[in-house]
Amino acid sequence: MDAVIEWLVAICMVTGGVFALIGSIGLARLPDFFTRLHGPTKATTLGVGGTIAASLLFFSWQARQLQLHEVLIILFLFITAPVSAHMLAKAAMHRGLKRVKRTRGEPWQQ
Repeated sequence: MDAVIEWLVAICMVTGGVFALIGSIGLARLPDFFTRLHGPTKATTLGVGGTIAASLLFFSWQARQLQLHEVLIILFLFITAPVSAHMLAKAAMHRGLKRVKRTRGEPWQQ
């Protein structure tokens, strides 16, 4: 395997791992549901996306053609993650989940 491809795969893996770690720490440490929602929907999505991008580079280089499976996984991930986060936040607002005072904004109560 070419050294440039190896470096690109390593960079994608490390970047994806760092984003996944930051998202997981945010999920564990943030105080309420609305702030915790940012961890898995933003940072962890980028983490999984980076890891799958590394897989895309690696297997596309080995097979000498674009691997459609990884492209479809990345596309599906980046389409469904924001939609599911929006639905979770909307359900939490309708249920009236408690939030800490540091959580800014109350767009649903006017």
